[in-house]
Amino acid sequence: MSLFDFSEAELNPGEKHPKSIGIVQSVDNGRVFVQISSGEKLQLLRIGSLVAIPGGLGRYIIGHASRIWRHQPKVEKAQAEVEADDVKDIFTSIPENNGALLNLLGCIRDRADGPRFSRSMDDLPGIDEEVFLLADKNLHDFMNVVSASSKTAQTTPLHFGQFSLDTTASAYLDGNKLFQRHAALLGSTGSGKSWAVARILEQANQLSDTNIVLFDLHGEYKNLPYARQFKIAGPPDLAAPSEDVLFLPYWLLSYDEIQAIFIEKSEFTAQNQSLVIHNAVKELKKAHLEKEKKTQVLEQFTINSPVPFDIKVLLAQLNELNDQMVPGASVGKEKQGPYFGQNKRLIPRNEGKKTDRRYGYMIQAPPEWHVYEALHSLAKILLGFGKSDGVSSGIKIIDLSEVPIDVLPVVIGTLARLIYSLQFWTPTENRHPILIACDEAHLYLPKAQNANPLERAAVESVERIAKEGRKYGVGLMVISQRPSDVSETILSQCNNVISLRLTNPSDQNTVRKLLPDSLGDIMQMLPLMDVGEAVVVGDAVLLPARIRVEAPQAKPLSATIDFWDEWGKSDPREDALFAVISENLRRQERLDKL
Repeated sequence: MSLFDFSEAELNPGEKHPKSIGIVQSVDNGRVFVQISSGEKLQLLRIGSLVAIPGGLGRYIIGHASRIWRHQPKVEKAQAEVEADDVKDIFTSIPENNGALLNLLGCIRDRADGPRFSRSMDDLPGIDEEVFLLADKNLHDFMNVVSASSKTAQTTPLHFGQFSLDTTASAYLDGNKLFQRHAALLGSTGSGKSWAVARILEQANQLSDTNIVLFDLHGEYKNLPYARQFKIAGPPDLAAPSEDVLFLPYWLLSYDEIQAIFIEKSEFTAQNQSLVIHNAVKELKKAHLEKEKKTQVLEQFTINSPVPFDIKVLLAQLNELNDQMVPGASVGKEKQGPYFGQNKRLIPRNEGKKTDRRYGYMIQAPPEWHVYEALHSLAKILLGFGKSDGVSSGIKIIDLSEVPIDVLPVVIGTLARLIYSLQFWTPTENRHPILIACDEAHLYLPKAQNANPLERAAVESVERIAKEGRKYGVGLMVISQRPSDVSETILSQCNNVISLRLTNPSDQNTVRKLLPDSLGDIMQMLPLMDVGEAVVVGDAVLLPARIRVEAPQAKPLSATIDFWDEWGKSDPREDALFAVISENLRRQERLDKL
């Protein structure tokens, strides 16, 4: 029995089916040009409408309309006819030439266990094949087949929402392909991006051993009850940090990151400063390993190995080299050492960083964060998973809302590099896949030409994950409202695109470049979509489609403030509140009262 209510079996040879809307006129790889049989049937088509082209043996090729046209050419009458008719209209109509351009999406086949939809096609339509519009019951039945085909891919499928073409049909994503082949979740502010992220996290929480780290830049996800919450240490946390406060001590930095933070590249003596710091840091790490009797590590460590060292000792050595005098050519006389005066600006600048509370998470970490075993504890937090009392230690939200924007790239770059490195060095049989979700990625993963040295270090860490992470079980989800500002290398590695409404032309063009040519037209609808609607394209979805994202049960704190309504309320502020606000700014802490 055929899935659809049209069948060639009941027709006479050469007879056209009354329900067909036209015939295939030409075929060009993944595109098909259709000649529409009448103006009435042309009016049934819409951009994005799905059509089926029967191929025999229970097979249908599925496409969607990306262009629709009506041509009503007119020809000029002869002058004698005009004079004879005595009419003003000198044109006469000839038959219409109506058509549509279809982009092919896949093929549906009858199988023993029921019809199944697949993106693969073993054949293309032939010339003069009839084309049928999928509408009403046919559309409903087809969307249910797509839904069922997606759902059977996993034991616990990722239910993302409902198809906009048929809201009774559930839309599922392939969780394996979504995360292992990276994803970009894009959309203008207010388009429903945070809800989409929360929906994915909520679905992932249904699994027993989920492993996700989300960088939360605005504290939007801190109320998700199923996630474990952490924050990077801010100025108020330095005195008495709680268990959910994370420090990233300076010895975790790579040498490139150390240079980006401590050395001003524009200085004339920058190259000498770099060499001095390189030698000093390496010797200090070596001394710590000798003290800890870590013989095997000592034989193999490098400047980038995360080994503790004392920054006070480092600065003292730099100060000593800056003033160093060495024996001269004449007996009893001294001359300036090779690095004399080279560090006169480096030392005070980094002495200032020691007391700068913005860098407290790095330089003013408690003593327990400067011991050899501190990395073990941090690895357990970042890579750990499992559930306890309904809270998943595998879904980790790291609140970065109080981290100053100028040090944000260092924090995220260090975290991303650590997660990747720890996963890389995990024995293959013990690797548990992990996803890194980068919220507001445009703020710290910019294009190369726009990146400063600190941002460049973060971008390089994430670019490596984008290019190589799949091999080691590290997935990446890039979340941004300005994809045109995000590193092209990172976006190009995202084989899945979930795009909510985008109104900026440059952002739309960026997304369009991520897609195959045959699907570029589907992005024309980006500025026209409703809040909470997304176009999903890529390996994780069987059918490139417009989906209404299901609202998460636990809502993120991303609701847009209603300016006009709030201004209309009579709710004067007490004078004491302004003192609280001012002190919060000074203390870099959000308090309700003093």
